[in-house]
Amino acid sequence: MTPMTFDDPRLAALNGFKVELDAAKQRADIVLHRPPLNVIEMPQRDQLRLVFEALDEDARVRVIVLRAIGEHFSSGGNIKGFMEASPEHVSKLAWNIAAPARCAKPVIVANRGYCFGVGFEISLACDFRIVSETCFYALPEQKLGQIPGSGGSARLQKIVGVTRTKDIVMRSKRIAGKQALDWGIATECVPDDKLEAATDALVDELLTFSPLAQRTAKKLLNDTEDSTLAIAIELEGHCYSRLRQSDDFREGVEAFHGKRPAKFKGS
Repeated sequence: MTPMTFDDPRLAALNGFKVELDAAKQRADIVLHRPPLNVIEMPQRDQLRLVFEALDEDARVRVIVLRAIGEHFSSGGNIKGFMEASPEHVSKLAWNIAAPARCAKPVIVANRGYCFGVGFEISLACDFRIVSETCFYALPEQKLGQIPGSGGSARLQKIVGVTRTKDIVMRSKRIAGKQALDWGIATECVPDDKLEAATDALVDELLTFSPLAQRTAKKLLNDTEDSTLAIAIELEGHCYSRLRQSDDFREGVEAFHGKRPAKFKGS
């Protein structure tokens, strides 16, 4: 992988992370790199949003991976930074951390060790969470006299329900990787030394599908999360009809009947 540079002057010096591109695999990695705990500072949140937006527009990138250097994904945010930030800045925290969800492309996060606070919240905004057996998820803000402020409790409640969310948020409870898998928080739980291989395998798998169909599926599922069943089915039908006219669908049908791998182009 090669380090990426960005035209945006705000990304000239990345704060606590780096971005790498593997053009051959159409993959970009956002790598948290502030050892030993990869604490996420306030300016870093703005930069992470900008990077996700830039990668979303980059034609070389099909899949985005969010990962970290070291034995811990992130212990959370810089606590002192919350007291120094203005109320206006703090009010934007959830918008920044929701960048993976808004991104049209598939986003995978690889979690090991501590994944607390904003580290957990940005992971919840990703599409796929591959976790190591060493992973612990937590929203510990109650210990500071606060609540999660970047969408953590809201996203978690959608996944595990109000009872389990109260147990996690109101008790600052830690959830181990295997339990996160059982509760539907994690996509996959693997031994620690298999985390990178599992992440690579998912990237390779996602690259075999139509990028157009993937973008459509992600947006449809995100947009209908809070809708009624009738509206979700109606919107699904409209999306299906649009894809019916695509080159990728035609290629998929022809490849199926020809008993060969499809070569999707995203059109």
